[in-house]
Amino acid sequence: MGILIIEKDKKTADFIKRGLEAEGHEVEVVHDGEKGFRSALSEFYNLIILDLILPKKDGLSLIKELRVASVTTPLLILSAKNSVEDKVAGLDAGADGYLSKPFDCAELLARIRALLRRPKQSRGAVIQFAELLLDPIARKAWCKDE
Repeated sequence: MGILIIEKDKKTADFIKRGLEAEGHEVEVVHDGEKGFRSALSEFYNLIILDLILPKKDGLSLIKELRVASVTTPLLILSAKNSVEDKVAGLDAGADGYLSKPFDCAELLARIRALLRRPKQSRGAVIQFAELLLDPIARKAWCKDE
């Protein structure tokens, strides 16, 4: 897939989505932490952009749970919480970058390009037997692409 945006504010999410699509990215948007968590586990994304203040599951909890679930996708926090303590907490939780709102679109796109330039981390071996695929890291199984 492309980029997952987990942002409660629909106008902000739509603005970011349009900017990323103009740059040629595929973008999926969800508006709460629980849906974001499920999406991040069910699809492979090149990048996840998320807010810290989310309904149903806050961003810090979401980041920690994704890292515990061995999701290695780069995470960029985009949040109105802009104290040094907030930034440190987000990065220590497992985020790869932090950008405070309000933000400049050019800076956001530059940070995204920087994160996408990083080499992909190995997700481990996928085991295949006939049409059955098993991913022991992600704890997923597929048969005929399902």
